[in-house]
Amino acid sequence: MLSRVADSLYWMSRYMERTDGILRMLKINYASSQDDVQNFSWKPVLKIFTFLNEEEISEFAQDTRGILQYMVIGKDNPNSVLNMVTLARENGRSVQDHITKEMWQCLNDFYHIVRQDAMAEWLLKGDPVTILDMLIKNGILYFGTTDITMARGEGNAFINIGKYLERAIQSADILNVKFSDLSFELDKTTDTTYWKYLLMSISGYELYLKTYRGGFEAKNVVGMVVLNDQFPRSVIYSINRLHRYFERLKNERNITDFNEIDFMIGKIESKVKFSTPDSLIQDGLQQFLNESKNNLFTIANTLNHNYFAYT
Repeated sequence: MLSRVADSLYWMSRYMERTDGILRMLKINYASSQDDVQNFSWKPVLKIFTFLNEEEISEFAQDTRGILQYMVIGKDNPNSVLNMVTLARENGRSVQDHITKEMWQCLNDFYHIVRQDAMAEWLLKGDPVTILDMLIKNGILYFGTTDITMARGEGNAFINIGKYLERAIQSADILNVKFSDLSFELDKTTDTTYWKYLLMSISGYELYLKTYRGGFEAKNVVGMVVLNDQFPRSVIYSINRLHRYFERLKNERNITDFNEIDFMIGKIESKVKFSTPDSLIQDGLQQFLNESKNNLFTIANTLNHNYFAYT
């Protein structure tokens, strides 16, 4: 496969995964803002998904409708849903011969929906949950269509590598920002709604209730988001899948480049796999999350260099 094609498939997938994460976070945080109007802040969302500085975030953090518009259709926000879907569509269009017609239709439809002139009015005066649900469902349609129509070759491997790399980074980042609010003092809050909304924002709430019967505890949240290999958005699940799909790229022509990245993925996979919630907390959760994110970025940069011919 040409490096240009692999690059487009990889980034198309990363942009769509980031879009899905942003939309889910916006939906749950909007619901949270209606439950706790006095104490709610959009700061965690802005820290995770924007490039705003601390001063800009502080000035912006209470403007719910303004933030929804900025995060969904903000043309000056590089990480807005509009810009992410536009970039995904541009990458998909450049490799239409390598994706299915159904995938292209999903990308194209999503693009035209989020570009509607009425979107700004809906976000300003309508029910944001209805709008966000509609956009989330379009993302789900894309993911499902990709899964059931895409041939299981190199192209599919690059799509999944992009998806799970982005997802692992997101999960580590969300946990890092949320615990930063508590200065990583895990016994600082007993407010169960804090953990409830964190888990709901990454679709882990129901599985948490089925897994842990004793209520919400910070240690169990760490175990769920980092170490639960049955949770599709956990760090370990994402890294396991990243390793699985990367192994499908192995061939004799690129063995040196393959081994370099395979070792990097295997190293972080082993570190997470042989950790426990207690060991992560004892050794320093913040350091672990920062190191994991940095290692994932290093893997992404090495992929760019070895497989996509970036200089």
